[in-house]
Amino acid sequence: MKKILVANRGEIALRIMRTIRKMGIRSVAVYSEADRRSPHVLYADEAVCLGPAPSAQSYLDGDKIIAYCKELGVDGIHPGYGFLSENGAFAQKAEDAGITFIGPTPEAMRIMGSKLAAKECVKQYDIPMVPGYDKAVEDVKTAKEIAARIGYPILIKASAGGGGKGMRVVEKESDLQEQMERAISEATSSFGDGSVFIEKYVTSPRHVEVQVLADKYGNTIHLFERECSIQRRHQKVVEESPSAILTPELRKKMGDAAVMVAKSCAYTSTGTVEFLMDDQLNFYFLEMNTRLQVEHPVTELITGIDLVEEQIRIARGEKLRYTQEYLVINGHALELRVCAEDPLNNFLPAVGDLHRYRKPEGDGIRVDDGYEEGMTIPIYYDPLIAKLVTHGKDRTEAIEKMKEAIKAYQVEGVATTLPFGSFVFEHEAFLSGHFDTNFVKKYYTAEKLKEKQKAIAEMAALAALHHWLSQQHITRPVEHKTTSWKRRLA
Repeated sequence: MKKILVANRGEIALRIMRTIRKMGIRSVAVYSEADRRSPHVLYADEAVCLGPAPSAQSYLDGDKIIAYCKELGVDGIHPGYGFLSENGAFAQKAEDAGITFIGPTPEAMRIMGSKLAAKECVKQYDIPMVPGYDKAVEDVKTAKEIAARIGYPILIKASAGGGGKGMRVVEKESDLQEQMERAISEATSSFGDGSVFIEKYVTSPRHVEVQVLADKYGNTIHLFERECSIQRRHQKVVEESPSAILTPELRKKMGDAAVMVAKSCAYTSTGTVEFLMDDQLNFYFLEMNTRLQVEHPVTELITGIDLVEEQIRIARGEKLRYTQEYLVINGHALELRVCAEDPLNNFLPAVGDLHRYRKPEGDGIRVDDGYEEGMTIPIYYDPLIAKLVTHGKDRTEAIEKMKEAIKAYQVEGVATTLPFGSFVFEHEAFLSGHFDTNFVKKYYTAEKLKEKQKAIAEMAALAALHHWLSQQHITRPVEHKTTSWKRRLA
């Protein structure tokens, strides 16, 4: 494999290209008209414009991407995450064109891309699953019968869903019809598939996922877990590895289950098996993400393994270089998604110009980003600016490094999730490890963040005043200024 096209943009495109260059492979960037001057475009060996800013006319135009691959003599396509990364039809078109898709097979993507198909695939392996009904539900009458059997609250979920879309929690029967209609409508508009299913809603759940690696020779390993329970609107904001609550025994049990999920669909490449965990530490299979995850850097930092490099090696037919016994957890890692969103205004997108942009630096601090000072955060794409990651010898050190890194991160021109990150990493629930996916709902409000910021501003003002007063007691030498005027003698 001598040339790889990265079918993505921003921070993930740049991150992938760095590994490609490290491996001595040439890279090709694609970009929309809005991203013409983006760092990933300038970093690549070659770059081609896909079209106007809207994704449908650029990054989602798979036929145009494959046509450029043929024109430029590209050997492989790395899809990153988002856009075409879990599109089995695109992966198949690439393979049909003689281009290696750096990811799982189209068939594995098809199975795990449907939550219903995934449940059907893994249930023969005795993997725990949330109680529910694992077939599509099409009418309210059936839904009511299922809900009565498993008990409220229930969760209505889109089969083809993700990112919280097509998902509704129903507390009582009187709300069922309305919430089911909303879930179906949202699933249809977001995924072109209105299929929904019903399962028991796990109260106070934690979201714990396991990273897996699998080659084309039947070798599959896991690279431990990531805790992803700090979320807003079902979207992750903070991730860490390892989880603060897993015992070595539970870690092995979940890792083994994740490996079996991957084997159930003959999976290859990197993938992530997601689990829900209740307050009794029982875990249940949720879904499998058939791609690289946004939060993959925390796994890289605790294992020392470049996951993108492993993806490429697997894609070109190499066997895994590691066995399960080889892998050990080294320290602790945290990630904060730095997004152009306003935590004081319900996390709404806050696009605009980066008037000032200064990244933190130091031992154990990693910033994966795709922007530079003076650039514009466009409205057309995900508002992720960067992934701020810290690594320490233990959880406490990683948290302290993260708090200092957030303070040193300077962004002006757009609102970001950095203040929310400070709120999380200083909150007792997070520090103690006693939190779940309801963290934001339980503890966070814009008013609390404003109070915290006000207190910080007052402390800074008092510190500045104290410094000024202390300077007043210091005797300063008298300044003798010269002048061209001569003193007149009387």
